[in-house]
Amino acid sequence: MDAKKKELARLYVAERGRLQRIASRRIGPAVAPDIVQDVFAALLAKAREHVTLTPSYLAKATRYVAISHFRAETRRKAFFDRITEEQYAPPVVGPDEIAAAREELRCLELVLAQLPLRTRQVFMLNRFHQCTYDEIAHGLGVSYSTVEREIAKAIMACRAARQGRPAPSAKQNACD
Repeated sequence: MDAKKKELARLYVAERGRLQRIASRRIGPAVAPDIVQDVFAALLAKAREHVTLTPSYLAKATRYVAISHFRAETRRKAFFDRITEEQYAPPVVGPDEIAAAREELRCLELVLAQLPLRTRQVFMLNRFHQCTYDEIAHGLGVSYSTVEREIAKAIMACRAARQGRPAPSAKQNACD
């Protein structure tokens, strides 16, 4: 450990209690140890050789960090106090939206049913069972690039169905 770090460690041990009392007066005793630790972490990370680490410098730095913490907490509390019930309540889904979502789901199920078996397997393993491309390739005995190609085919078919046009390789749109 270099001399600057040793000096900082010695100051931490010597001044920690006093600095925690300073921070406690500003923000309370529960957060004061964290404030003091933040001050010393910042000093350790950013202190230059020309900075003289005196007890008064540490006290001033602790006051500034405590004030910043207090201001941030005040802003955070004020933000949450201004939120109304309508802002955090989940939106009510109407029957028409439910019907449209069910129709879209039915359409995607039809598209998936029309995909070739391997394409469907690869897509479902990836999207529904969260298998990685490597796991799928190993499990099905195919290459990684084959998995990529099959996923791309399935995604293109789903996008095409969602946009109401036939999939590139499909003869007929499944959602018509």
